[in-house]
Amino acid sequence: MSQKPPPKQFIKKPIQGTKHTILISSAKGGVGKSTVAVNLAFALQNIGLKIGILDADVYGPSLPKLLNLKEKPKSEDNQSIIPLEKFGAQCMSMGFLIDEQTPMMWRGPMVISAIKTMTQKVLWKDRDVIIIDMPPGTGDTQLTFVQEVKIDGAIIVSTPQDLALLDVKRGIQMFEKTGVKILGLVDNMSVFKSDDGKEYKIFGEGGVKKTADEFNKEFLGHLPLNKDLRISADDGEPLTYSKPDHEISKLFKSIAEKIKQSFL
Repeated sequence: MSQKPPPKQFIKKPIQGTKHTILISSAKGGVGKSTVAVNLAFALQNIGLKIGILDADVYGPSLPKLLNLKEKPKSEDNQSIIPLEKFGAQCMSMGFLIDEQTPMMWRGPMVISAIKTMTQKVLWKDRDVIIIDMPPGTGDTQLTFVQEVKIDGAIIVSTPQDLALLDVKRGIQMFEKTGVKILGLVDNMSVFKSDDGKEYKIFGEGGVKKTADEFNKEFLGHLPLNKDLRISADDGEPLTYSKPDHEISKLFKSIAEKIKQSFL
């Protein structure tokens, strides 16, 4: 009887110029993951870490808007790319290379090639941690990262809505099967507080914490719906950078401190 060949072993390489790589994932789109990723990055900066931000959502890049970056990255040798800098962070996104209204009608191999370019040819320099804003889902982009890049951990962002949590569970199992440590889950848009002080749990309650407990993962905290957070995102100046003492920024700081303890 012939034996099955051994499973393919992937050689995972660290992203040069960085010490730690953290994926921010959602599995489900529309849960505010990109806003969380950017604000969490600057929360980490606020507690003393040098940060890089890589927007890996090739089809729907958000970083140019979230940081109001419109310039093009430069290259000194026509092979490597110098990341843009904003507010002390080094940044890279496919959105820097194309017009914001140009649709990315690429098949899988082209997406994989773009991801390899951003992880292997960007000249990140002296970063303690690089935050990678992952696209939703569990497809080619996600598999390229977990198979080829040395990942120190993943954070999963979700609303407490049952529909979103179905995809979160798939995401958890994808990371577990590929050997990526899950640092914890974040409950985003957990509650809305009106001007009269009343709280409205628009997307349900407790689902993210329950899912974390079900899979024996750490629950990192709640982030409410907040007008100031939305305005700062639209203005391209993250709340954790512009107003580090804001009540929402303090929640991000609490999450950032838990993350820092997990790998430093």
